[in-house]
Amino acid sequence: MRWCWIDRFVEFQAGQSATAIKAVSLAEDHLHDQFPRYPLLPKCFIIEGLAQTAGLLISQQFDFRLNVILAKIPRITFFGEAVPGDVLVYSALADFIRKDGALATVRCQRGGQLLAEGSIFFAIFEPGQQMPLFYRRNFLEQLRILKLFEVGRLPDGSPFPLPVELMEAT
Repeated sequence: MRWCWIDRFVEFQAGQSATAIKAVSLAEDHLHDQFPRYPLLPKCFIIEGLAQTAGLLISQQFDFRLNVILAKIPRITFFGEAVPGDVLVYSALADFIRKDGALATVRCQRGGQLLAEGSIFFAIFEPGQQMPLFYRRNFLEQLRILKLFEVGRLPDGSPFPLPVELMEAT
């Protein structure tokens, strides 16, 4: 992920659900680009935050080894805007996860109020011989910063094991 639109995970149930938060700050440059003197988080960034939350939920099922790419947004509905000072709660529920694709139901809430909801379809494929979009070690380190390995739980309730690449560094 070149840009991360979530701040951290607060819940992660392998193959089932994930919850992440994003604090909207006035210091973010992109808030000032859409409407002068009316800082607003563009809705495309909310969609990206939802997609990252759901995409990481799906990617974990394949030990983060397959490429999980947003392929289609069949439906998304917005009920308001996000402005500086808001704390967004992104939630994703896995409807199905298969080797070739996955579907997730996503929601964004602000202070308990529904801000957006919809569904996102992901294409899944094996990494090819092309230049990688990112390096696995860097990606896993970013997931550690997002606290995924602290809050993540496997279906049996046990904590996520720390990937070997990160254990070697500690």
